Amino acid sequence: MSKKSLCTTLALVLVVAVLIFGKRNDLGLGRNMEMMVNLMGVVSQEYVDTVGADKIMRHAADGIMRNLDPYCTYLSEEDMKEFRTLTTGKYGGIGAVIRQDSSSVRIAEPYKGSPADLAGLKIGDKIVAIDGQSAIGMKTSDVSDRLRGEPNTTVRVTVESVIDGQKHEHKIRRQRISIPSVSYVGYVAPGVGYIIHSDFTDDCYDYMRQAIETLQSQGKLEGLILDYRTNGGGVLQSAVKVLSLFVPKGTKVVEMKGRVQEECKTFVTEHEPLLPTIPLVVLIGENSASAAEIVSGALQDLDRAVVMGSRSFGKGLVQSTIPLGYGSFAKITTAKYYIPSGRCIQAVRYSQDGRAENVPDSLIRQYSTAAGRKVYDGGGIMPDRKVAPDYVSSFAVTLYLMGIIDDFGDDYYRRHHSDTIDPSTFTITDEDYADFARFIENIDIPYKSDSRTAVDKLRKALSKERYADKQITEAMAVIEKSLKDDKLSNLQTYKSEIVQTINANIVLRYGYAEARTINGFNYDKGLKAAIKMLSNPAEMERILKHQDTSRK
Repeated sequence: MSKKSLCTTLALVLVVAVLIFGKRNDLGLGRNMEMMVNLMGVVSQEYVDTVGADKIMRHAADGIMRNLDPYCTYLSEEDMKEFRTLTTGKYGGIGAVIRQDSSSVRIAEPYKGSPADLAGLKIGDKIVAIDGQSAIGMKTSDVSDRLRGEPNTTVRVTVESVIDGQKHEHKIRRQRISIPSVSYVGYVAPGVGYIIHSDFTDDCYDYMRQAIETLQSQGKLEGLILDYRTNGGGVLQSAVKVLSLFVPKGTKVVEMKGRVQEECKTFVTEHEPLLPTIPLVVLIGENSASAAEIVSGALQDLDRAVVMGSRSFGKGLVQSTIPLGYGSFAKITTAKYYIPSGRCIQAVRYSQDGRAENVPDSLIRQYSTAAGRKVYDGGGIMPDRKVAPDYVSSFAVTLYLMGIIDDFGDDYYRRHHSDTIDPSTFTITDEDYADFARFIENIDIPYKSDSRTAVDKLRKALSKERYADKQITEAMAVIEKSLKDDKLSNLQTYKSEIVQTINANIVLRYGYAEARTINGFNYDKGLKAAIKMLSNPAEMERILKHQDTSRK
C-alpha cells in the first residue's frame, strides 16, 4: 500500500470515527482515535521492517480486547468463516474431522452419510495429496482450507489406506455439511429417553424437536434426560426456543441487561410446549456454559427439571457481533443475562485492566425458584443432586493428546477391520491390552505424576533451606522408592481408564459417534444416576418442591 493510499484510508477511518463518536459527545474517545490512526500510519511507514496494514490492525485490535474479558475478540473477514460455522453448524466441505500426527494429517472421523463417508474414507487414512498437490508436511488448517469449498464442487483426495497401506484417489463432491446439534438420541431404560444436546446453533430447536419426536415414535416416552455436560453454549435465542419445548408458551425464561438500552431485552417462550409435563432430568458439568446454563438454570428456577451433575462453568455474559467494515466484526460483551429467579450465574468478575477474580462469597446473593427453593448467583448452576465427574488421570490424557491411542486404534483396525462388534458390550481383551503395552514400549512419554512433582519441589525446597540432613535425605529416598509412576506401573494403575479410552476409539471406527456414545454408557455414572432418579417420582417431587441448592 502506498503512503498516499494509506493516509487516505486512515483519514477516512478517522472521519467515520469522528462522525460516530462525535454524536455521542465523547471528545476523549475521538482524540484517542485520532492518535491511534496516526500511530498505525507511523508504524506502517516508518518502522525499520515492513509491517502489513492487516497485521497492524490485528495487533491493535488484540491489544484493545486483551484488557476486557476473554469473550471479546476481533474477527477478521477470514475469522468470520469459522465463526459462522460455529454459530450455524454448517459449512461446505467433505464432512470429516482431521487430525495431525508427526508427519501428516489423517482422517479422525468421517461424519455418517457425509461425502467423505460415502467415498469410503476411513479413520486413520493418511491424506497424501489434495487436487494433485502433496499434503505431506501440511498442517491441519492447511488441509482443512483445501478440503472445504463451495457445495457441488469436486475435490480429489489421495489417501494412504489405513487398512492396506495402498494409495487411493477419491473424487469427492463437496456438500453443505450440517453438524447436528443433537449428537445422540435413544432410549437408555424402559420409557426413559436420552438426548445429548451438543451446542446451540441457529437451528438446534429443529434438531431437538425432531429428537423428541423420534423418541415418541419409537416407544412410550415417560421420562427424559437432557445431557448438557459437553455443551459450551451458543446462540441465546436458540436456548429460548429449546425451553419452549418444555414450559408453557409465554413463560419468561431469560432477561438481558446491558449499558445500552437496545441490549436490554426480555425473552419469553413463543411456542406451545411439546413435552409440558414429562419428568425431566438435566445433566450438567464444568463444561456446560452460556446457553446451556440458560436452559438448565431456567428449568431449575421454574422447578421443571431436576438438575444433576457438578457445578456448571458460570458464563452469564452476552456477546454481540458488531460490523466494523470490510467483512470484519468485533465480538463484544454487551450485556449480562438473568434467568427466571433473577440471578446471574456469571462466576468471574473482570476488571478494566483485564484481571479476573471469582465472585467473593460476600457478594453471593440468594434467590428463589417458583416453588420457593433457595438458589444462588455468582457461581454457575449448582445441581440439585451432585454426581462427581469421572476421574481421568493425567497419564491417560497424555496418551490421548500424544496421539498414541489413535495410533494403536489404527493398528487394531488394520488387523480387525472385517470384524463385527456390538458397541454396547465391546471391550478390548487382556491380550489386546498387552499388545498396547508392547506398542508403547519404546515411546517416550513425558509424564510426571502430581506426587512426583510434589516430591521434586520438596527436595528443592529442603536443599534451598539447608534442611537436607541425613535423616531427611533417607526419608525422601524411601518416599521416592515408594512412588510407582513409571510407564509400566501407570499402565496397571490406570488400566481401566486407558481401556475405556481405547474402547471409545475403536468402536468409533465400526459404528460412528453413536457407537462411541453407546459404549460409554457402561462407564457413565452421571447417566446411571439420572436413570435412577427418574425411577423415583417421589424423590423428584421432594427435590422440586422443597430442596434448596448448595451455596457453593
